[in-house]
Amino acid sequence: MVQSVCVIVTAEERARLAAIVGDRSRPLKHVQRARIVLHSADRLPVLEVAHRASMSRPAAWRWQRRYAEEGVDVLPHDKTRPPGTAPVPMATVAKVLALTSAEPPGETTHWTGRAMAAAVGLSLRTIPRIWEAHRLQPHRLRTFKRSKDTAFAEKVEDIVGLYMLPPAHAVVLSIDEKSQIQALDRTQPGLPLKPGKCGTMTHDYKRHGTTTLFAAFNVLDGAVLGRCVQKQAHQEFIRFLNPSSARSPPAS
Repeated sequence: MVQSVCVIVTAEERARLAAIVGDRSRPLKHVQRARIVLHSADRLPVLEVAHRASMSRPAAWRWQRRYAEEGVDVLPHDKTRPPGTAPVPMATVAKVLALTSAEPPGETTHWTGRAMAAAVGLSLRTIPRIWEAHRLQPHRLRTFKRSKDTAFAEKVEDIVGLYMLPPAHAVVLSIDEKSQIQALDRTQPGLPLKPGKCGTMTHDYKRHGTTTLFAAFNVLDGAVLGRCVQKQAHQEFIRFLNPSSARSPPAS
């Protein structure tokens, strides 16, 4: 590429270019383009023009040509480029949205990006962009349970009211249990963590039966009290309640 444009600047255009260079609120690229035109009008070599404008020589050539073709008004505007790929048609986007809301084919539990891309003939990168634009997350599932108890709302109000406004001098505990927890142990002791080496453990394990966990959450201070027992019986539950109440802080 050689310099094939002779830049001619009128007095009016020179004043406009000088105003662009002197405007401190202007973007740097606008100032650099104006400097290219001004230095080119002074018949400086293109290499010197590029050096003074702090731009590359091809950039200097490019803006010399654009100024010669379109004038000063073109300097603040970048040349638009055609998109590399055509946008996805709205009919295809609507098809993706409809399929996402429908049941997936076969025995799959939800639509994946690869399955949707194969179904509609789009790329794997396009499908997540469509889902993100329409706030769809087919991989997520939220469960719910509708109670058949006609007094369910009143009971919920009682429980929530107990948590939010407990009786005076009362300790409120939220208690739950988890049964059939497997008590597993490794067949050999593992090695601890060392600098440059991670901790180790054997791949196999041995069973020690099952255990039941009782846990109580103190809604006053957030303390959690727990105990593991061998049997899931009401006697074990009562034994858990007694020390839990004893260890709970007195209500103010």
